[in-house]
Amino acid sequence: MKATGKEARRVYTGLALPSVISVVMVLLAIGTGLLGLSLHSRVYSVRTNEQLSARCAADAGVAEALATMNATLEAGLLSSTDPPAVSGQLLANCDATFSYEVAGDAINGYSLESTGQCGPRRHSLHCSLSLKGPFEYALFTKQDLKLKASSVVDWYNYDECDEWLKIGSESVDRDTIELFSGSTINGNVFVGVGGDPVTVVKNLGADITGQIYVSSEMDPLPEIKVPGWLDSLPSGGQIKTSTTISNSGKYEDIDLNNSEVIIVDGPVFLYVTGDIQLDNSAELQVADSATNPDAYLVLYLGGKYEAKNSGSINNKAKKPSKLKIYGLDSCNTMRFKNGCEFYGAIYAPEADVIFDNSADAYGAVIAKSFEQKNSAGFHYDASLREASEDDEAVRFVTSRWQED
Repeated sequence: MKATGKEARRVYTGLALPSVISVVMVLLAIGTGLLGLSLHSRVYSVRTNEQLSARCAADAGVAEALATMNATLEAGLLSSTDPPAVSGQLLANCDATFSYEVAGDAINGYSLESTGQCGPRRHSLHCSLSLKGPFEYALFTKQDLKLKASSVVDWYNYDECDEWLKIGSESVDRDTIELFSGSTINGNVFVGVGGDPVTVVKNLGADITGQIYVSSEMDPLPEIKVPGWLDSLPSGGQIKTSTTISNSGKYEDIDLNNSEVIIVDGPVFLYVTGDIQLDNSAELQVADSATNPDAYLVLYLGGKYEAKNSGSINNKAKKPSKLKIYGLDSCNTMRFKNGCEFYGAIYAPEADVIFDNSADAYGAVIAKSFEQKNSAGFHYDASLREASEDDEAVRFVTSRWQED
């Protein structure tokens, strides 16, 4: 017997209700799952943001501590000032805070601990602060670096664990570094940040025992300033004849005639506001260690340096650390003639430094440009990497990095 229309509708309604309930339950389950997933994602996002903020805060603490230490070093107050410490400093435009503490002293070295915190998340950094001087490189230029035929660059006074000898330029221009046939570089060659070694380095047959690579960061070349006490001294005028210098002084220029000799016999700081010119066989001589073990020369040069054939700055101790030449911004040329033997470290970021044929140098050179002529030799003294707080252009850098 057929069901009437009312009875059929009642049957269909009875069947639809469980289906609707089932759909609602499925949607409820999906909605609950999505809500849980959204909540989980939100919690994860907040946690990740807090972790990143805490890490950024810790990094900010390291940067501030490093800047404070370098400012104290530059002011000459390192030994008379307590190492810096900060607690709960708010990171700009963020809810995170950082705290740091520098411990140690100039004798035993410094260590730094920096902690960033955002909400319940903490991130700590531990590192050492070491002094980095200007002579980390054998040769470093702002522009051109050229080694002519049969030139040699090697090193000595190094340990097996020392980082390899490095020469390079901060420039990225084509053919900035030219290495001619027969030249030998016993170490690494680098080009400026973002440069292409293939175009920056023009290798015409040099033998490079290390690698050619791109520098990962720009190494600053700070301007050299004459110490105030030296700059304030009255000028001793011009030196033209042989003499012995045992005390620090300030002079207008040094212009020695043939075979004239200036002997530096003591720990001497010289500020020459003008030029130094040494005629044939003339010498600016630093006493040897047997004669005076305390003798050394720190020279601040405002003008150019030029030595004619056999004229030289003769460091008789044969220790580059006994002779350091700092070229001021007005120093634009330093030329060492044929056959000279130079022991010293040169930091002259605005000068073109040239070693002529068969000239041998022992030490390090930082310059605007550098050219080593045929058959000349350059021998890097790796002990120049050892820096002290009294050195020019020295700064603190981080090392032995650890984080948790």
